[in-house]
Amino acid sequence: MKILQAATFLSLFAMEVHSFSLTKSQMVGINSRETHSRVFSSSATESAGHSSSSRMGGVKIDEEELKIQQALSEHQSNAAKLGWSVDVRTLVEYNHGFAVMSTNSKSNSGFPGGSVVGFAPDEDGRPLFSFSGMSTHTQDILADPRCSVTIASKEFKGAADGRVNLMGNCKKIKAPEEIEAAKKIYLAKHPKAFWVNFDDFNWFRMDVEQIRFVGGFARAGFVTAEEYTTSKPDSISAIGNRVAQHMNEDHMEATIAMIASQIPGLDVTDATITSVDSLGMYVKVKRTPPASDQTQEFKIRLPFPRVAEDRKDVKSIIVEMTQAAARDEKE
Repeated sequence: MKILQAATFLSLFAMEVHSFSLTKSQMVGINSRETHSRVFSSSATESAGHSSSSRMGGVKIDEEELKIQQALSEHQSNAAKLGWSVDVRTLVEYNHGFAVMSTNSKSNSGFPGGSVVGFAPDEDGRPLFSFSGMSTHTQDILADPRCSVTIASKEFKGAADGRVNLMGNCKKIKAPEEIEAAKKIYLAKHPKAFWVNFDDFNWFRMDVEQIRFVGGFARAGFVTAEEYTTSKPDSISAIGNRVAQHMNEDHMEATIAMIASQIPGLDVTDATITSVDSLGMYVKVKRTPPASDQTQEFKIRLPFPRVAEDRKDVKSIIVEMTQAAARDEKE
């Protein structure tokens, strides 16, 4: 029997909801356990007298597929993940250095202004900017410092990937020593930004007051300014993209084997690592369920067996996971 895409999507949605780890400051209006229970509950034996399938919201789903999705849900709910505030700080720190700034327009009262701007975060995660006095966003924040910046993760490709919106007040930096410190941080992120030395350019810093975070489908909430400021970026994420690139180009079959080892029955045809941190990896996978001809594409969390301390340790852990997967395949 063919599995309908709607049923599969609901199952994956429930899986991602079930994997939340919220703090008191993260407001998500979904009860994950109740959602999981509603979506994954099997129906009673059908009136025809046989039970080769279950129903979810009136949609039939193959029993074997249901078992796989339940196993996936349980695995993801127990998979180690960075805390939300660390996740946000990490995204901001290792971003490519550009964001969309939204301001209150000075020239068009009542309308928001939008600009793509370069930035670099300081040690407290506050975005630093070098703006020309002629830019409209400069005129906007001089008149009204309230603004926001929307920052997408470095690997951003679509709605399944992370992004964060920082809101606060952006003000001109005046103290000479603070200007020099800001310039040093900014040029480390943007080494070719020669224009920062032009007389018309001034330095600005945004004091973050509110943070909205979207980590992907069914994963959204808030982080307090205090949590954001006191958290530190994950150090392994700084080299995570290089590890991911190497694995994707040369060892995708090992990633596929690791997934099959950790989540029995989940056979995928493509497994692209999108990010690596000290606790594990996020992997975008493709699969076609046995009873369906519709290809699914979604992200899963592949946790490490222990915390990775440095790049050498990441390599050792991945080798261990690959060897364990090979042993499981032989058994």
